[in-house]
Amino acid sequence: MSTLYNRAMKIEQLNAYLAQRLDYESFRSIDSSLNGLQFSSPNKEVTKVVCAVDASLATFEAAALWGSDAIFVHHGLFWGKPIALTDTHYKRVEVLFKNNISLMAAHLPLDAHPELGNNATMAKLLNLEDIKPFGNYHGLSIGFQGTFREAVTIDYITEKLRLGDKTGLHVLPFGKKEIKSIGIVSGGAPNELLEAISLNLDAFVTGETSHTMYSYALESKINMISGGHYATEVFGVLQVGKELREKFGLEVKFIDLPTSL
Repeated sequence: MSTLYNRAMKIEQLNAYLAQRLDYESFRSIDSSLNGLQFSSPNKEVTKVVCAVDASLATFEAAALWGSDAIFVHHGLFWGKPIALTDTHYKRVEVLFKNNISLMAAHLPLDAHPELGNNATMAKLLNLEDIKPFGNYHGLSIGFQGTFREAVTIDYITEKLRLGDKTGLHVLPFGKKEIKSIGIVSGGAPNELLEAISLNLDAFVTGETSHTMYSYALESKINMISGGHYATEVFGVLQVGKELREKFGLEVKFIDLPTSL
């Protein structure tokens, strides 16, 4: 499929598409991250979009240098509480304002989406079968679980997901060496190990590890793979960027700013 770049659309149209595509409404009551348009001038025309994991100053400066019209991130600027436009927060917004860059964010909707989401993409990369919802969070499933056609190793999982020392990988290899079933919840979800234990899964993948979960993993004989918060949440923004490029002909760039955490 050939793509014609520099097709323009209004920021309100783009935001409306993402709101419907990622189903922001279903997460409104449980997600404090203000999914959707977080900063924009009215009727802003968009031809170039940066996709990134974090709404950081470095992300915004890189987007401005590239000449981006809009930025789509997983971790936005707002998390349920008023925040003063001072210090670091001011510096971030200043870059957006001076360069007339719009900002959009999708947090839990981008973790949970069955096609474009972080967890669905990891399940696809692992070639999982019998995929089911997993990772209950206030009544909604954020992740997925599935099975392997043939048993795999921890090394197979980490290699397929590109997880390693540079991403902040921590492995608790307390379960079976031959893994047939797995649960996945990206980012900071170490406590979902308990759900994996209750379902008798062989392994659990998330982003961040937890001291508290060490004994649970050891005593329940399960493998816990914590690949790094950032590294397990690059997948969704990459998939959204790919869809915006192919569906709307927008020029898209992924800004990679790994934290090794």
